[in-house]
Amino acid sequence: MTVNTAYKSEIRDGMHVDWDVPIVMDDGLVLRADIYRPIGEGQFPVLLSYGPYAKGLSFQAGYPSAWNRMAEKHPDVTSGSSNLYQNWEVADPEKWVPHGYALVRVDSRGCGRSPGFIDHFSPRETQDFHDCIEWAGVQPWSNGKVGLSGISYYGINQWHVASTQPKHLAAICVWEGSADWYRDMTHHGGILSTFWANWYDMQVKTVQYGLGENGPRSPATGELVCGDETFDDATLAANRSNFGDDIFAHPLDDSYHRARSPDWNNVTCPILTAANWGGQGLHPRGNYEGFVRAASTEKFLEAHGIEHWTHYYTDYGRELQLRFFNRYLKGDTTSWADQPPVQLLVRHIDTWEQRAEAAWPIPRTQWTTFYLDLASDALLPEPSPNAATRSFAAMGDGLTFLTAPFADETEITGPMAAKLFASSSTTDADMFLVVRVFTPDLKEVVFQGAIDPHTPIAQGWLRASHRKLDPVLSEPYRPYHTHDEKQALTPDVPVELDIEIWPSSIVVPAGYRLGLSVRGRDYEYAFSGGKLSNFKNELRGCGPFLHDDPRDRQPEIFGGTTTLHADAAHRPFLLLPVIPKANA
Repeated sequence: MTVNTAYKSEIRDGMHVDWDVPIVMDDGLVLRADIYRPIGEGQFPVLLSYGPYAKGLSFQAGYPSAWNRMAEKHPDVTSGSSNLYQNWEVADPEKWVPHGYALVRVDSRGCGRSPGFIDHFSPRETQDFHDCIEWAGVQPWSNGKVGLSGISYYGINQWHVASTQPKHLAAICVWEGSADWYRDMTHHGGILSTFWANWYDMQVKTVQYGLGENGPRSPATGELVCGDETFDDATLAANRSNFGDDIFAHPLDDSYHRARSPDWNNVTCPILTAANWGGQGLHPRGNYEGFVRAASTEKFLEAHGIEHWTHYYTDYGRELQLRFFNRYLKGDTTSWADQPPVQLLVRHIDTWEQRAEAAWPIPRTQWTTFYLDLASDALLPEPSPNAATRSFAAMGDGLTFLTAPFADETEITGPMAAKLFASSSTTDADMFLVVRVFTPDLKEVVFQGAIDPHTPIAQGWLRASHRKLDPVLSEPYRPYHTHDEKQALTPDVPVELDIEIWPSSIVVPAGYRLGLSVRGRDYEYAFSGGKLSNFKNELRGCGPFLHDDPRDRQPEIFGGTTTLHADAAHRPFLLLPVIPKANA
């Protein structure tokens, strides 16, 4: 096979830029990369990203809603850069090349200017990523140390490729990157998430290789973003997987999902993993799991809030990343010497508090149980002695249980869990749990989440037929379900359900209340959050992370009546990670 090795090089904006550099994969396919590096001779550490969003598509054109909000609210993002080379969810070269780094952006197979068949997170993609790392590690301008950097997709696949242990991989910075393809991403508690099918339509098909003249042009080069060939619709469809249908065809955690998830025992390189408290539905869980379960002996956790792309670009996030990569790609032993294992931006109602911790979950956590009183819709510190049941429409808004007003300011930071005893009038039921905060006059307090502007504190999900637990991996604060078989319910016979609620953080003011909603469908806030340019649905509290595929939630199975049960032997509860004040 003859490979076209031609590419364009130029000096501009204080950088040496190589456009469309060919990288040959082990099967002969040629991927294309843009490389930004310091002017002049030298060997530099490499920051590499590999993903589907098209290296020639500007952040401003591809994601205007996100860009405009970030630029307006955080002027430090745009300051000191022409912003001509800004791309969605990857580093700005104008802020890294001056620090002596070479940035390599690779269009993944089938996307942007790289031809091939699209099959996201597949072993084929992971092998491509591995090959790109090894290629970058031996280039004459490389010092042999490759770091991985990027948000979301560009973080998720870092876990996967790190499992293959490329020789030249020196460190990874996983910024809001999920890990477990089943639990984090496609099936929350066994319930199908419709996010990926919609994402595929909005963010991948729009930049598929072969759109050619029907696609956008790069503002930096004037070249076609999606390749110089223009394919018809049938050819484009033949060059990509049926992504949403593929996910739907695998309702259990089988080999399809495991092939797209990391092997934690093999993730041994240094790690900076950055989570978002408000990323319920996609972005936080994998970052915590990676910190706890990866085999690496040098791993660091950071957690923050607001939109999931923002802090990657702010001075706060960028300077954190720079110190990390200076340590592991440049050997600067002073830049990272005092970094704590855990750095948190603890969330208050209207501000943030930066704090260092020694481990995760926080070692001084006071695990605190609140019991559901089914008779009074209360969360109580002691279980009620009375037996009771409460029923609700199995696909409806359910029930909300409230604490008494907190006597003192109370911090809740960490993973959460609930135990319910429930029955259904049918053979299955879906449980949607939402942890919420209310003002003294019972108005709900919501936050700017990773996507949605009206995000509650935390969420958890479980399909009752997926209640089987893994006894080795489960913790009282983090039930871990096997999802390897369905255990149908007997109608009207209660079963025990242990439900994982994803980690979060909130300092509840005195006089405020905490609530737990047990619902039969996704949470909805009372007011719309509008729409973003890259998502189909209106933002109503869960962002795009919904569970509304009628094929997965057939009314004849999931549309009955759900009943909660409590008696002397069965005490439903919510387990919270209460953090005492440091001087308490």
